[in-house]
Amino acid sequence: MTTKQRSIGEILQEFSQHRQILQQELQKVIVGQDQVIEQLLAAIFTRGHCLLEGVPGLAKTLMVSTLARILDVEFKRVQFTPDLMPSDITGTNVLEEEDSGRRNFRFVEGPVFTNILLADEINRTPPKTQAALLQAMQEREVSVGRTTYPLPDPFFTIATQNPIEQEGTYPLPEAQLDRFMFNIKVDYPSADEEERILAVTTRNERIETRKVMSGKVIINAQKLVSSVAVSEYIIKYVARLVRATRPRDLSAPPFIRDLVDWGAGPRAGQFLINGGKALAAMDGRFSVAVADIKKLAVPVLRHRVSTNFQAQAEGKNTDDVILDLLAEVPEPEVAKFSKPGAQRAPTPPPPPATRA
Repeated sequence: MTTKQRSIGEILQEFSQHRQILQQELQKVIVGQDQVIEQLLAAIFTRGHCLLEGVPGLAKTLMVSTLARILDVEFKRVQFTPDLMPSDITGTNVLEEEDSGRRNFRFVEGPVFTNILLADEINRTPPKTQAALLQAMQEREVSVGRTTYPLPDPFFTIATQNPIEQEGTYPLPEAQLDRFMFNIKVDYPSADEEERILAVTTRNERIETRKVMSGKVIINAQKLVSSVAVSEYIIKYVARLVRATRPRDLSAPPFIRDLVDWGAGPRAGQFLINGGKALAAMDGRFSVAVADIKKLAVPVLRHRVSTNFQAQAEGKNTDDVILDLLAEVPEPEVAKFSKPGAQRAPTPPPPPATRA
């Protein structure tokens, strides 16, 4: 191993240790939800956004606010309501009068100008206000009037959504759903975890957490994650998996053509590879493995694959279809190479012909 490779290995190991410390600090406040925390960190280290979906009372807001404190970055929370206007998020121009009597417009920044924005119950605001986040999430900038303002770096949007109560809600359009790297399902805790939650939260004790990463360290970590190697083998597998979600594609299995209306686009493959890079770096590995892709397939694809009535009739949701697809899509074959300098055995001559 060369000196350069050793230094990269040391950096990856150090990053992996920071990630473990980060998760330990989170677990002081959040009990369980290991996969949710891992996916949140994977999104942060790849400049991605997350949509947390779960019933009320599962500590979604607490998880995000605690993560912001540990990361030592600016955090703002917006409660989305039906009367929320786009300017309430992005900011607006206000008219000010100077001492000289001259009047000027001054831009007052909205809560989107932060490092981590928590969009709480994002599906409770009208589409006009939801669309105000599109430019911020994709371009990381906000246009007000004739001026475009860049957002701070790093910038992440973490939105929450209640899947139960749908009265008075505005479902997110597919274009905005596609901006989220992960659609993370926050499930109920196990019996042991729930007992620990009840024991810890009813003591009325203040839990102290320490800061682990600053904004500058996060930006450096994002550069490190982007340098993780991705083999042609992984790229072929991701492309094969994403294309298999499309009913009209020739590679789609029969059950996809029967149960799916439309599949995932190329952005899903980009997020799968970037997420795989994050998992590899957080484990201190140099390259992405197929197991990393399979681990993230459900949160990446569940909001990009639309099932039809046939799937509902068979009692299958999007997660079930994706899991069946993972079992169906084969991994690409690895080309076998002979050792350098090895010579192939000569072909034996045919036996001499004999007369009848």
